[in-house]
Amino acid sequence: MYNNLKILYHQGKQFIPDVTKAKVPGIFRGRPVISTVKVDESELMELCPVDAISVKPLSIDLGKCTFCGECAIRFPEKIQFTTDYKIATNERKSLVVTESNDKPISINPAKVRKEIHSLFKRSLKLRQVSAGGDNSCEWELGAANNVQFDMGRFGIEFVASPRHADGIVITGPITGNMAAPLQICYDATPDPKIIVLVGTDAISGGIFEGSQAIDRSFLGKYPVDLYIPGNPAHPLTIINGLLDLTRKLK
Repeated sequence: MYNNLKILYHQGKQFIPDVTKAKVPGIFRGRPVISTVKVDESELMELCPVDAISVKPLSIDLGKCTFCGECAIRFPEKIQFTTDYKIATNERKSLVVTESNDKPISINPAKVRKEIHSLFKRSLKLRQVSAGGDNSCEWELGAANNVQFDMGRFGIEFVASPRHADGIVITGPITGNMAAPLQICYDATPDPKIIVLVGTDAISGGIFEGSQAIDRSFLGKYPVDLYIPGNPAHPLTIINGLLDLTRKLK
């Protein structure tokens, strides 16, 4: 019993009562902020292993970013990663953070399909597909359902069969051998259905972008309803993104 009390004293409450206002440790890298300080932009671009940094204006694409933090370590006066974990959006272009723009990333209510609010506001069942993932985002999706984050209290749960699902959650860059199973899973999910991409690999291909081993043609066929960036995505990012998509009204 003493050990249990000691753990409670050091770690506080394990259950997170309000996932919309929870705090994360200072070492967490969330939405970056880019200042207007002049630096060697060529060197800054070369630091990024996935070409997530562009110039004119200087920007960071969170759909490509691996959140390694090398840019902020080398140029702390130019780039700082905040602990803002609410970085999910339904518009791909909103993942591009530009210089001197400190605007939060959010869902655009005007772009949310009407049936999402009308049908999935109180209950959302999802089938997760690991399309060549490294199991990091898969772990975080599992963590979103544990007793600390308890995503199930909002009616959002993962199901074993696509026939019981309202949509699919894709992790991984979509390898060639997973392209067909992903299509089969999508076709087996009843309409209307949503597509959610979780993690850098799913959104852009990540470090595997351009590889002959991946086949991302599936994403060219259907609209994506939610992008949840991260490498891996944090459970709070996942939960808040899904809540904003299904419950934020125009």
